[in-house]
Amino acid sequence: IAIADKVDDIENPVPGINCKEYTGIFRHTHTHTHIYTQTLKPNRTMESSAKVTLFEDIFEVTALNPDGYKFNRVNRVQALGTTFECDLLLDINCEIYSLKEADKVTLVLASTLHLDGSPADHFSYNVSNEPTLADNYEYVMHGRLFDISYQKDGTIVIAASFGGLLMRLTGEQRHLTNILPDMRLFLLLKKD
Repeated sequence: IAIADKVDDIENPVPGINCKEYTGIFRHTHTHTHIYTQTLKPNRTMESSAKVTLFEDIFEVTALNPDGYKFNRVNRVQALGTTFECDLLLDINCEIYSLKEADKVTLVLASTLHLDGSPADHFSYNVSNEPTLADNYEYVMHGRLFDISYQKDGTIVIAASFGGLLMRLTGEQRHLTNILPDMRLFLLLKKD
C-alpha cells in the first residue's frame, strides 16, 4: 500500500477526475485507486467517509473466559461467526452487558457512528441529539487497532484495544479488507 503525502506527488491521477479538488489519494499496489475527500495528515490513518460499516457478522458465543481467568467486571467471550466463520475473542464489561454460551450477537466494526458516513471525531464525544448508528445497538466501544498479522494461508488476525478491553478477530483476509493498520474504530453489539 502506498500513500502520497500531497496530490502533486501522484504520478498518474485518476482519469476524468480533477485531483486538485481532492487532498489525498490512497492507491493499492494492484489495479484500483481510492480517492478521499479529507486532508492527509502525517502519521494519521485515513478513513473513507463513504463506508460506515467495516465488518459485520452474527457470532455465536462458544465459551466465556476460555483460558480460565476470571475478573470482577470483565468476561472474555469466545465466539464463532455464522456467516464468515471468523473466530472472535472479545473482552466485555459484564457489569453492563452480559452474554452467556450459545447467545447469538451481531457484531459491527464501524469507522464512524454518523449515519451519513461523515468522519468521526475520535478525540471528543459528541452529545448531540442526532440519531447515530449506536442507537440500533446495545453495547458500543471505541478503540484502536494495534496489530494486523497476515498469515500465509490467507488468514488475517486483527487485534484492537477498547480502553484496555481487547479484541482478537481471525478470519479470511477477503472479509476484513476494510480494516486498516492503526485505525480508530467503533465496536457495536446487539443480541439476536
